[in-house]
Amino acid sequence: MSKVLLAHLAHVELITPQVNESANFFVDVMGLTEVKRTAESVYLRCWGDYYQYSLMLTQGKESALGHACWRTVGPEELDEAVARLKAAGVPGEWVDNSYGHGRSYRFQAPGGHSMELVWDVKRYQAEGDLKSTYPERPQKLTNHGIAPRQLDHVTIATKDVVAAAEWFKKLLGFRFTAVTYRHDKPDQAVFATVTTNEKSHDLGLGVDFSDIPGRLHHLAFWVDSADEHLRCADLLMESGTGIEYGPGRHGIGEQYYLYFREPGGRIRIEVNTGGYRNYVPDWEAVQWGVAQGSNTMYRNIGMPDSMMEAFPPAPQPAVPDIDLQPELAGVDNPWKKHG
Repeated sequence: MSKVLLAHLAHVELITPQVNESANFFVDVMGLTEVKRTAESVYLRCWGDYYQYSLMLTQGKESALGHACWRTVGPEELDEAVARLKAAGVPGEWVDNSYGHGRSYRFQAPGGHSMELVWDVKRYQAEGDLKSTYPERPQKLTNHGIAPRQLDHVTIATKDVVAAAEWFKKLLGFRFTAVTYRHDKPDQAVFATVTTNEKSHDLGLGVDFSDIPGRLHHLAFWVDSADEHLRCADLLMESGTGIEYGPGRHGIGEQYYLYFREPGGRIRIEVNTGGYRNYVPDWEAVQWGVAQGSNTMYRNIGMPDSMMEAFPPAPQPAVPDIDLQPELAGVDNPWKKHG
């Protein structure tokens, strides 16, 4: 059993070629609050997140993951996590003077993704019109847009999802919760989930057949109920934002999903809700067959070809949390046919 080192996902940085267009979408349609803007980046927060910001948008040449930041359980756990990474020969460095938190440790995960660990954070407490009447809330419930309560998870693309899951478990104390294997190649895993807490996952690992390291599949936000989730679909359609996939329900984790693209970088965003909570300390990863509904619980919704794209773009497809129907093996996208 791994020692608990990390508490949760604290914030995520996305790189976008059109930072203003992306920021406008997250404010106007998603309902996030802008808290800071620099020449390169815009910082935004979900109304229920407790730190200064949930999302950092940074100007760049192509859409990508900048970094994902995880808060540790305490200062000693931060030191232990860094010591483990150094002992394993993982490249990294301490970073100072970041907005909203103290010094952090930046390192490269196995798939080439930039990750950050932090303990000292500045709590957010709204004032004026944004101050909530409820003392446990850091900010008033946003009254426009989708208004997700909080950041939920990030899904990245990597060549060996099982090896990556075991790496996060061994070095950083994640729990390895589930893995999906192809029916026609039972030794090939296509998706895995790991978590720092009681959720089924706050980090998804989708297999990536490309030669580009560090790619992102999607960033997910949380709403409180299934009603809000369906309202999200309405708001997206009314705003002119096409829905890429969903609404539906995953088998792994049992969350309701809805995928779409933000307009500035065409980065895939998910809104989800529901799912189970797992408090078992010695949990062993559940093995799914791809035809058992790991991606689409009710096995009746086909996945579009576009869901095989990751960021930055690559000629080869990334194949994330997918559900392979046995009768469709061998075609370009075996998940797009219904049923």
